[in-house]
Amino acid sequence: MSKVGLFYGTDTGNTERVADLIKQAMGADIVEVHDVATATAKDFAQYDKIILGQPTWYYGELQSSWDDFWAEFKDIDFSGKTVACFGLGDQADYSEYFLDAMGLMHDIAVENGATPAGYTSTEGFEFDESKAVTEDGEFFVGLGIDEDQQPELTDERVQNWVAQIKEEFEL
Repeated sequence: MSKVGLFYGTDTGNTERVADLIKQAMGADIVEVHDVATATAKDFAQYDKIILGQPTWYYGELQSSWDDFWAEFKDIDFSGKTVACFGLGDQADYSEYFLDAMGLMHDIAVENGATPAGYTSTEGFEFDESKAVTEDGEFFVGLGIDEDQQPELTDERVQNWVAQIKEEFEL
C-alpha cells in the first residue's frame, strides 16, 4: 500500500491536532506527516496521494509557514497525484474569508495537475464568503473545520472525511 503524505502548517497547534486526528483515523502506518515549516518541494514528489492542511488567518491570509513556503509550493508538479485539502477557520468572526487559505492551496494543486479529492458539504456552516467553495456553493474543496465555533463537531467531521478520502484514494 502506498503512503499518504500529509503536509500542514500551524501557529496555534489546532491544525497540527487535526492532522494528528487524520493520521490516527487513516492509520499511522499509512500517513507520513510533515510540518510545511521544514518541508521542501522534493518531499511532495515521493507521494501519489497527498493531504494539505492549513488554517486561514485574519482576512484570508495564509498561515505563516505556508506563506514562507508559498513561492516553492506554487511550482510543485502535482501531475498524477490525488490531493485532498483540509482547512481551519472561524465562520463567525471571519465570515467573509472563511477557509480562504484552503481554497488557495487547492487551486494551486489543481492548476499544477492534481486530481482533487475530499470535497465536503457546506451544510452546517454559516459564513458569508469563501474561496474554498465550489462554484455552486454547495461544497468545500476539502474538509472544513471550525475549532472556534464548532469544536464539538471536529472528531465526527474528521472521521467521516477520512472514510471518504480512503475510498477516493483507493486505500
